[in-house]
Amino acid sequence: MLEGNILTAQGWIAGRLHIADGRIERIEGTPCNPDDNDAPYLLPGFIDLHVHGGGGRDIMEGRDAYASITRTHRRFGTTSLLATTMTAPKAEIAAVLSQLGEFCKAPLEGGARVLGVHLEGPYINAGKLGAQPNFAHAALLDEVDDLLRRAPIRVITIAPEIAGHLPLIRELTARGVRLQIGHTLGSYEDGVAALEAGATSFTHLYNAMSGLHHREPGIVGAALAHARYAELIPDLLHVHPGAIRVALRSIPCLYCVTDSTAAAGMPDGEYKLGSHTVNKCLGGVRLADGTLAGSTLTMDQALRNLVQIGLPLSEASQRLSQFPADYLGLTDRGRLEPGAWADIVQLDRHLQLQAVFVEGATH
Repeated sequence: MLEGNILTAQGWIAGRLHIADGRIERIEGTPCNPDDNDAPYLLPGFIDLHVHGGGGRDIMEGRDAYASITRTHRRFGTTSLLATTMTAPKAEIAAVLSQLGEFCKAPLEGGARVLGVHLEGPYINAGKLGAQPNFAHAALLDEVDDLLRRAPIRVITIAPEIAGHLPLIRELTARGVRLQIGHTLGSYEDGVAALEAGATSFTHLYNAMSGLHHREPGIVGAALAHARYAELIPDLLHVHPGAIRVALRSIPCLYCVTDSTAAAGMPDGEYKLGSHTVNKCLGGVRLADGTLAGSTLTMDQALRNLVQIGLPLSEASQRLSQFPADYLGLTDRGRLEPGAWADIVQLDRHLQLQAVFVEGATH
């Protein structure tokens, strides 16, 4: 049993949350204003749909890295995540996906749950790589089919302007894969066409995509005008707080990700990001030429950053838990209600983590 200010879909409740067999059994209490007491906050566990690494390890290293990555992110309140690949030679991606597929079937205790894979590349524009290694190429259905057999790929980032990608978006959407627009030089019209074909979100909004100009709205313009979902990195380095506010007013279900690298949870120094070596310094991660290369962000800090720029705690939580769950079609994660998995974070009045529960277990 946990006691505190419980954030439910109906609002805050001061009371008790009971857990049985890894799920929330019942919630007892009365509606409250959490400002009126000094009890801890109980929020849904954070769901991060864009994780490249953490704890000094990188997803592309293979299975030996996954325990460190998932346990590192759990320490910071992430209770489930999508393991996110880097652009690489086809054989390397295939090998990593095979290992991720096995890991998803038999996860280790003590870490965040890996819900599946976010394939970020290789189906991106070589002219907008960001920190992705230059192995970009157009997607072919036979190749994608092979990758889908190896692991539960939930999300694929794709550049819609590349020939053949719009039909592929239609085909994969029909199979239940979520296609995100990203690492793209596409026009506003390309973005709208991709949404009409079934694309459902935008990868790290604003970053590695054609920007907004009043005569050339670009992919950012397509997102702000038409998107229901988009992911954004709220480390206050990738995106200015003012641009975050623009996105919050424009995209109803904007959700936040870390885009975290091996440097997350680690001291300054050199780390791997796919085939790249990156340097963590002054709160950021960069390639040798200064290009931002993922982040060091953790989800608990993302929560504090959103509150810092003016979001109510309840809305900040929603954008780190409920909306990512909704985007994946999950009804039993990202919310505190009877029957849902007991994925819970307990925070003190300064929004510092006190405890993290994954399916009812804390370590």
